[in-house]
Amino acid sequence: MHFDFALLSKPALRRKPLFACNGVVATSQHLASQAGLAILKRGGNAVDAALAAATVLTVVEPMSCNVGGDLFALVRDGQRLYGLNGSGRAPAGLTPEEVRRRGFETIPDQGWLSVSVPGVPAAWSDLHQRFGKLPFAALFESAIEYAENGYPVSPTVFWHWRWGVEVVHAELQGEEYSAFGPLFAPGGRVPQVGEIWRNPDLAYTFRRLAASAGQDFYTGELAEKIASFSARTGGVLTLADLAAHRSTWVEPISTNYRGYDVWELPPNGQGLAALIALNILEGFDLAQYPRESVESYHLQIEAMKLAFVEALRYIADPERVEVPISELLSKGFAARRRALIGDQALLPEPSEKLSGDTVYLCTADADGMMVSLIQSNADVFGSHVAVPGTGLVLQNRASAFSLDPAHPNCLEPGKRPFHTIIPGFLTQNGQAIGPFGVMGGHMQPQGHLQMIVNTLDYGLDPQASLDAPRWFWGEERWVQVEPTVPPEIVEALRERGHEMNVDDEVDFVGRGQIIWRLPSGVYLAGSEPRADGCAAGY
Repeated sequence: MHFDFALLSKPALRRKPLFACNGVVATSQHLASQAGLAILKRGGNAVDAALAAATVLTVVEPMSCNVGGDLFALVRDGQRLYGLNGSGRAPAGLTPEEVRRRGFETIPDQGWLSVSVPGVPAAWSDLHQRFGKLPFAALFESAIEYAENGYPVSPTVFWHWRWGVEVVHAELQGEEYSAFGPLFAPGGRVPQVGEIWRNPDLAYTFRRLAASAGQDFYTGELAEKIASFSARTGGVLTLADLAAHRSTWVEPISTNYRGYDVWELPPNGQGLAALIALNILEGFDLAQYPRESVESYHLQIEAMKLAFVEALRYIADPERVEVPISELLSKGFAARRRALIGDQALLPEPSEKLSGDTVYLCTADADGMMVSLIQSNADVFGSHVAVPGTGLVLQNRASAFSLDPAHPNCLEPGKRPFHTIIPGFLTQNGQAIGPFGVMGGHMQPQGHLQMIVNTLDYGLDPQASLDAPRWFWGEERWVQVEPTVPPEIVEALRERGHEMNVDDEVDFVGRGQIIWRLPSGVYLAGSEPRADGCAAGY
């Protein structure tokens, strides 16, 4: 991995990456980064720091992640990489028949039918139990302080918060939404930038979780509150559903790209899409083209769309269906897909049948432990079902299920849905390079692809990689780009058949964090300029 550090010494109006020896925490909100860094300075390790930052993010970015969401993580303990799938399952009473009985032909995006069992509290506990160093309760101290005493709302958070309240929630009616307004729009208005917002009920929830190693959410007083509110307001989530939840330790999957191993978690997450796309792209000499060139954009977009149609076709809960991971990640499969790419934009189709709103953070410590962690409500404020007395809102991950009985991701009780949230990790010859990720729905594997290309094909440091213009493929030939993409490239892509949309909204390209470890042992980190956070280290 080569970076031209001489360029960093020249005066320039761009953000510089962070260099640190002892530890780094990179998140999308300054207060969360500082909370994680404080834990490192107290003697905690990278997992402790990640969990402290994650708990604070549920307070300071409530529209993106919450205690009622899901979590995935990759942890490098200095020797090997571990994967944790902390996603929840469909309640026993959530069936295709029940959805249709209530008058829906697809699972709604909000309300009780969109709620799967939240996995965040169990995942926090499982990560700490296996790797944590400091007492579990110590990791909640900053989150409790901000929930109880308040924090000033930051600009990007406000933008998403206002949209979730004024656009999405304004259209919702029903008793299950009764606690949402008083919590997230106190006095009937969204907290403004710089205003102090408090959530004392969430502080109560944190204390219950800290004292019970997360179990109160599934079998204790918190579980009772959730289940009773569900029963009272037409939900199908029960105490039995909560008590049955378990996280799953899984083996990460990988592919080799330009001599480096890129790691993702296996399905039910969509990390597989990023790996398939990298396999396809590897057959092109991308570095012969400038990063800001029509050739580079075109090849990346075409590789991504060919990978994505496969991911959407096959990814589901591997405990219920067989996902042909090995065949999808084979170099031969990539070569067959690569052969379809020409000078013009493809209308992507799946191959012939084979044989067989979110936050991302990363941390690293002085001993070489590194964490890549992502947790999410799914959409902004998830289901919009806020449970009275808890300060939390429940995710809407069940809305990702299909009702098509022929699809691998068809809804079944106890099944985990297709998941968009994915943490990434990079190694070379068995040595850790570091964690990376880009949140944002289906942008995530596309962001992973672009961060790896920026790093390995174009030698961009973490901050430059995150600062660079990004693109998003939506469907068919439709591509969305930021205004920072040169106009001549946009026009040249149109000439190749891409349906281009230039958008100045920052949301569609996601928000990322990166930490790389240099051969000297020094950490090099960057944080998303489109968010409110930073990389903090010492």
